[in-house]
Amino acid sequence: MLGGLLALLAPAPASARPASSHARRSATREADPRSLLRSHELWATINVCNPVDRPNTVGIRGSMPGDGRTRDRMYMTFRLQYQNATTKTWADLAKAASPSWVAVGAGATARQGGFSFTLRPLAGKPAVELRGVVDFQWRRGKAVRLSAARVTTAGHKSVTGADPRGYSAETCTIG
Repeated sequence: MLGGLLALLAPAPASARPASSHARRSATREADPRSLLRSHELWATINVCNPVDRPNTVGIRGSMPGDGRTRDRMYMTFRLQYQNATTKTWADLAKAASPSWVAVGAGATARQGGFSFTLRPLAGKPAVELRGVVDFQWRRGKAVRLSAARVTTAGHKSVTGADPRGYSAETCTIG
């Protein structure tokens, strides 16, 4: 347990968008499920970290490749984890998860989606290092065809929502 270092306020969903026009052109036939897991379009990043206009906000963005099937649907969930200062291990921040799976679009193209969390640092407590985890699902009807998870890494291009523009980081420190 985090021990009261941060308190979670109301999370806010971010919009889902196609990843790029290149992705739309490249997803013309059904992809092999193993290739989806190896794709450079499967990633997670922190694209908002305590900006001046939204203090104590952490935004997580994910990208997932399409499987080439218009009727398939893609979904994401978003979680925050904190690093235990003593053990240096990562653990989920209680209640810091998107409330349910977020639909990000049809499987024909690569898609991005995001979710923002607003935290309230508690006075007198040390800063906390956070990272995100995005869980991904490719579904055909009600059946989950494939699932994956990625922790946040730096150096990704977000289509929308980064603050400042183009921001992509592995972790975020709040406190």
